Amino acid sequence: MNALRAILDKETRTVVGLMSGTSMDGIDAAALRIRGSGAGTVVELIDFVCVPYAKGLRNELRDLAAGGSVPALSALDFRLGREFAGAALSVIDRAGLNPQQVDLIGSHGQTVYHNPPSSAQNEPSTLQIGELDVIAKLTGITTVGDFRPGDMAVGGEGAPIVPYVDFVLFRREGVVKIAQNIGGIANATLVTEALGEVRAFDTGPGNMLMDAVLTAATGGREWFDADGAYASKGRVNKRLLEELLSHPFFSKPPPKTTGAEVFGMEMAGALYGRVAAGGMGLNDLIRTLLELTVESIALAYEGNFLPHYSVSEVILSGGGALNPLLVRRLEERLAPLPVVKSDEYGIPVDGKEAVAVAVLANELISGNSAGLPSVTGAEKRAPLGKIALGERF
Repeated sequence: MNALRAILDKETRTVVGLMSGTSMDGIDAAALRIRGSGAGTVVELIDFVCVPYAKGLRNELRDLAAGGSVPALSALDFRLGREFAGAALSVIDRAGLNPQQVDLIGSHGQTVYHNPPSSAQNEPSTLQIGELDVIAKLTGITTVGDFRPGDMAVGGEGAPIVPYVDFVLFRREGVVKIAQNIGGIANATLVTEALGEVRAFDTGPGNMLMDAVLTAATGGREWFDADGAYASKGRVNKRLLEELLSHPFFSKPPPKTTGAEVFGMEMAGALYGRVAAGGMGLNDLIRTLLELTVESIALAYEGNFLPHYSVSEVILSGGGALNPLLVRRLEERLAPLPVVKSDEYGIPVDGKEAVAVAVLANELISGNSAGLPSVTGAEKRAPLGKIALGERF
């Protein structure tokens, strides 16, 4: 294991983080310099790039998540490995580096199935694809990934996995903050001074339902509401909003996690059916779903965080932070609680999760356990991730 020892002995490591979320729209790649590990980690972003999936690949992934075949699953696992390797090489080149200067890659992969213990359905399990060995062999760089199973193996939800990193990135003495990511699914982390007091859970759909409805409405020509253009022309259907908020997920106490299995294509199809049948306009539906994201986040804070902690600010990241209407409505709903973007901490809103994956890879290599039982309900803290050795080994 001399190659791993060589990485460990470095005071500062160059690490690439790769992330593709529940929106299935592409791969975020971040190149970082990471000094140290654990609570003393110092992160410097070198560069960031988003590599979109081709439309055909995006459709294949969504078909697979809806129930594809084993051959299709196996083929996409390796194909995505090549896509992730390409994204890694792209950000390395953009950063003015060469692969020999990169110590480590962290890859989250693409989630195609997640069934946590809280779902109480069948055997709890999770599956992210994008073969690690393909990434390691095509780049020559040791690659760490498959972070969720380690937590689920000890009874945890396997999500969210970013709260440990939120603690590392945003912890400040004497203050409590909320790190709010709005990707396909929205999740919130209560960042406290002590790691053992950190709390986090999925608050519900972020962009997922809006994206899926718009994809259905446009036949795939558009797959997200750019700048909130559709929602800005619509009005909230209060009756539908109340109906959606009555979903049992929102009243379920943490720990809890969710995804496309609950707020995915099936629910979106039923909602779009109301538009297709002439029951409501598309703009009104998208606007109502935006309000669902905002209201579910606010209710999660009011039910779990704000009665017990004096929160100084909300740090917003994820694709939802690029939607001006969504940000404005969240600011209005949470006022007077300040809402800032992660850019103010040197982390681009659309790159924060890729940064987090790089930090998680660094933690595993350093021998640290990034699992948080206070977040996922696991029986104990567990190391998160597996290692695929690069050619320099």
